[in-house]
Amino acid sequence: MFKATERTRSVEYAIRDVLAFAKKLEKKGKKIIYLNIGDPCKYDFDTPEYVKKALVKAVEEGDNWYAPSEGLPELREAICDKEKKVNGVSIQTEDVIVTQGISEGIQMLMAAIVEPGDEVLVPGPTYPPYMSYVKFFGGKPVSYETVEADNWQPNLDDLERKISAKTRAIVVINPNNPTGALYSEKVVKAIVNLAGDHDLVLISDEIYDRIVFKRGFVSAAHIAKDVPVVGMNGFSKTYLMTGWRLGYMYFYDSEGKLAELKECVAKETRIRLSANTPVQKAGVIALTGPQHHITEMNKKLQQRRDFAWKRLNQITGINCTKPEGAFYVFPKVDGIGSRWKTDAEFARQLLEKTGVLIVHGSGFDETYGSGHFRAVILPPKTMLKEALDNLEDFMSKKR
Repeated sequence: MFKATERTRSVEYAIRDVLAFAKKLEKKGKKIIYLNIGDPCKYDFDTPEYVKKALVKAVEEGDNWYAPSEGLPELREAICDKEKKVNGVSIQTEDVIVTQGISEGIQMLMAAIVEPGDEVLVPGPTYPPYMSYVKFFGGKPVSYETVEADNWQPNLDDLERKISAKTRAIVVINPNNPTGALYSEKVVKAIVNLAGDHDLVLISDEIYDRIVFKRGFVSAAHIAKDVPVVGMNGFSKTYLMTGWRLGYMYFYDSEGKLAELKECVAKETRIRLSANTPVQKAGVIALTGPQHHITEMNKKLQQRRDFAWKRLNQITGINCTKPEGAFYVFPKVDGIGSRWKTDAEFARQLLEKTGVLIVHGSGFDETYGSGHFRAVILPPKTMLKEALDNLEDFMSKKR
């Protein structure tokens, strides 16, 4: 047998890794209720019709050629306009790089930042690719605490304590995946200042910037002034284009500190040629066309958030903070370490007994995610009710 590299053998992605066992059970006839993956299009959300038509039009009109590696100029310009209008961030077209989903952007960025032995600070719990890609390139992800009792706001003292001579960057995910936390302006400003004081790159993942249930989202670049920020965003969530794989990063950099980093990421885009051209054409229309679906989507999501949050806290042994953005809940489970050895064992038993598929919290961080699980609030209430009824029955039998 040919041997694979150590860096690939160690790759993990909990959100999809849990699927294998669920599919085996499903083949045996067990009904599975999928609450593991943040894909609105798998439920009763659909890509806006005007965006679909734009894609078809692009294909039919022959826009099927390779795009410029950094992205179509008109899309990069539309992204600049969106960031200015929605988030108050002033960037130029040359500051934007279009990617095949935000995950490719994370990979490219970490490839340009991380040398073997370097450290990157990530929120604990965090979106797993930030940990996986840091490790992939020989670095070490270091998780800083976010405090459950404080609605999962970052512990700024813990963050500052963990900055070392090896630290290259700080990652912020706001609104947060997996917790649904919406960071206050005070917290975002404090993290910006820490990055500036220690001459670190601030990476701000804001893909859920328009999926919030109360006012208060503040983009890091909006308040950064002279602190350089790499913004990460995309079309999958807000524009319901998950399978279309379209994302972007921008370099907010008033003093030119990110020039080499931006150029090296651009070199990486040339290796993979380009993002999908017809999809980019549709992306322009998504940003410049009607935005009514966002209000409707958030209204529906907030109703489901309220239902799931209230119902979870009625279940003995389950405690859940109230998410203020994105479309996840991240409840704590009493009995991890006693009734169940690990949260992974809890998730597996729940799946075996009830068919409810969630993701174990330690898959998002072994320190600050353990003892929890992540579930999406995307399904209709009838499906959510069935899943939560099954969870309650499972918890009662385990008492």
